[in-house]
Amino acid sequence: MQQPEQPTGTAPRVLVVDDDPTVAEVVTGYLERGGFAVDRVADGPSALAAAGARWPDLVVLDLMLPGMDGLEVCRELRKRGPVPVIMLTARSDAEDRILGLEIGADDYVTKPFSPRELVLRVGAVLRRHTEVRRPGTLLRAGGLELDPAGRRATKDGRQLPLTLREFDLLSYFMQHPGEVCDRERLMRDVWGWDFGDLSTVTVHVRRLRGKVEEDPARPLLIQTVWGVGYRFDAAGRPEGVRSDDVTAERGPDLSTETEG
Repeated sequence: MQQPEQPTGTAPRVLVVDDDPTVAEVVTGYLERGGFAVDRVADGPSALAAAGARWPDLVVLDLMLPGMDGLEVCRELRKRGPVPVIMLTARSDAEDRILGLEIGADDYVTKPFSPRELVLRVGAVLRRHTEVRRPGTLLRAGGLELDPAGRRATKDGRQLPLTLREFDLLSYFMQHPGEVCDRERLMRDVWGWDFGDLSTVTVHVRRLRGKVEEDPARPLLIQTVWGVGYRFDAAGRPEGVRSDDVTAERGPDLSTETEG
């Protein structure tokens, strides 16, 4: 489906989707004071209609919406074109966060939240999405090829369906081969945050491995350095993975991945 035409205004446009009028009003007010143009709707169909009429630069999307939930809205938006999504959820359950990230959300905020923090997160996500990269610089390693300017990624010639954040994370790894990156560093350099829920990094790494590794349970490219963080091995050498690293990645829940 063709993406709606982007407006030519200078202020980044944020689409706020929340059926709680108080939350929506507060978020809209803070975003507008932060210099953003805001479109505000209260349900899923209205969100898709608003995006069709005027494509947003970013969507702040409540998970629990009447009729059509935020997950389905996010899926439909992804069919139309790439757009950063920050999910709002009243649930702190890890499975809800994982599901939101799996379908393409770039970040999530758990209610109740600080509106000022949300505005900062919006700015950080937009900076990562819109930053200017040098044209013509391709990243290649381990059968992977990334085009930062075109935001396209392939593995052995096959297009990879990466979310915006997954693309940024893989690009960072490929620009720092052989370096051990702890989750605090990744949160700071990829997410643009000096604080935050580090399990977000863990979930994104796990999802990224599912798309770039031949066997995500035995990762060769994005390897775990147990107790420290991650290391990108451009050659994908199996000797770089210790047996306890592989065991750590097989756990079905986040509790097994607290170290990476």
